Amino acid sequence: MNEDASPSPSLPSAQIDALAPDFEARSTQGLVKLSDYRGRWLVFFSHPADFTPVCTSEFIAFERARAQFEAINTSLLGLSVDSLYAHIAWIKDIEARFEIKIGFPIIEDISMALARSYGMIHAASTNTAAVRSVFVIDPEGYIRAMIHYPMNVGRSVDEILRLLKALQLSDRTGLTTPEGWQAGEDALLAPPMDQGEADTRSGATPWYYTPRSGGVS
Repeated sequence: MNEDASPSPSLPSAQIDALAPDFEARSTQGLVKLSDYRGRWLVFFSHPADFTPVCTSEFIAFERARAQFEAINTSLLGLSVDSLYAHIAWIKDIEARFEIKIGFPIIEDISMALARSYGMIHAASTNTAAVRSVFVIDPEGYIRAMIHYPMNVGRSVDEILRLLKALQLSDRTGLTTPEGWQAGEDALLAPPMDQGEADTRSGATPWYYTPRSGGVS
């Protein structure tokens, strides 16, 4: 064994289709726990820093779309490694300058423990700012999707809404969604599990690509 070799950094425990790492943390709306969101979908997202241009644009967009998230049984929860006091000052300034009142909580994570457990900060990075991560957590507490953006590129709130609607449609119907799918468009049957099932899928479309109406999501 090479005694000079440095130990491997611990991997984040956040994984798709696994239970989301539990937490209890201070936020701009008081103490929040992951269990508070059981029974609802949750978009849990991190941003690099308060009082920065791209993050400000994202928070305004998330707030403007909050009613759309609520309509599909989804809550929003932000996080950065800034202090609670910085969060409060920033959202008060957004309200004063842009006339947008941020209505969802923002967690402070000064210790970076929560951000590291979710992989919002790379274990080997010398930069302690959280990247733009998005975790979609279902009503049972399982992570269903993860998206990571670099610090210099803003997220698409419309895409996050689309992703949620696609996941919810799939849960309700067992259908899958094709590239660029939008609510109300045809979805697809899941792949056949055996030759017999494949044989039943005959007609104008290939047996491996079978559109079905998913209804309105």
